[in-house]
Amino acid sequence: MSMEADPTENPKEEEALSEEEMAAQWEAMASDDDEAAGGAEATGDDDISSVDERVLDQDEIDNLLGFDGPGSDRSEDGMSVLINSALVNYERLPMLEVVYDRLVRLMTTSLRNFTSDNVEVSIDSIQSIRFGDYLNSIPLPAMLGVFRAEEWDNYGLLTVDSSLIYSVVDVLLGGRHGTAAMRIEGRPYTTIERNLVERMINVVLVDLSAAFDPLSPVNFRLDRLETNPRFATIGRPSNAGIIARLRIDMEDRGGNLELMLPYATLEPVRDLLLQMFMGEKFGRDSIWESHLATELWQTEVTIQAVLDQQQVSLKEVLNFEIGTHLPLNVAPDAPITLLCGDRPMFSGKMGRKGNFVAVRIEEKVKPESVTE
Repeated sequence: MSMEADPTENPKEEEALSEEEMAAQWEAMASDDDEAAGGAEATGDDDISSVDERVLDQDEIDNLLGFDGPGSDRSEDGMSVLINSALVNYERLPMLEVVYDRLVRLMTTSLRNFTSDNVEVSIDSIQSIRFGDYLNSIPLPAMLGVFRAEEWDNYGLLTVDSSLIYSVVDVLLGGRHGTAAMRIEGRPYTTIERNLVERMINVVLVDLSAAFDPLSPVNFRLDRLETNPRFATIGRPSNAGIIARLRIDMEDRGGNLELMLPYATLEPVRDLLLQMFMGEKFGRDSIWESHLATELWQTEVTIQAVLDQQQVSLKEVLNFEIGTHLPLNVAPDAPITLLCGDRPMFSGKMGRKGNFVAVRIEEKVKPESVTE
């Protein structure tokens, strides 16, 4: 009597057999791949060999994705760094650099007049950054001036660091040269300090409006002054903007001033900022324009008073003799037209002023009523 073994009685043995079968299948597949690769090399297949040369090993892949090793923190991998990068690569705005260069020259003059001291202004950097990352990078304590571009209907941010605040206060209140501005940390800014910094910000905004004026007339007006970056939010944290860092030196004192303009604020003049140069408009000479206008006002012109106009034939004109009378078909009080060249300018009535025949101007001829 034969007995057949139940396959369910020894499950461990069956699992071992299945693993051996799977291992055998993997070995067969690997050998097939090796034979295919060897055949390709034997036949001189350059495409497959070139692909094999560009294969990256695991270390290179880890370095590419930002992994330092098996024990490294992979929360900040390469993909996350690319996606959440603080620096935003946006299109370059050439004319904005020209505007900032013009702003530096204007601020150097205006701040010298404002502080009665030797002031030097320079640009440290101009870069693109996300608004949320910029707020987190502001060193405190600082003052943040939120200003509004009225013609563009949007806002900008101007940050004054602590060093510049104390330096401006020290200069305006008569501090001596050669001594650093005294800082008192751990206290809020006083009303006097806020008022003095607000005056300086208004001077900077006037210069910024003048710097943009050749490009597009705009008026920047200070909206409010904040000391907490959370209350100076003018856009979403993910929105991008352009930050310009300016260095202001007053001999042995000074500090930094940062100007943040979101891309949404610059959108109305984006096409103008993309230009490489403004040409005649940006390079005009105001001195020559004022000189030309002054000379035009002093130019002498000839005015003709036309009493009447008649059309006669050439035969009648040739028959004119001395003593020929030409009757005028106008009344004594009829209006007279004053011409400058062929263009009528004024109309009035003829009369006498002393020993001279004069015309009293009564109205100006409208340009739309003048026919070509």
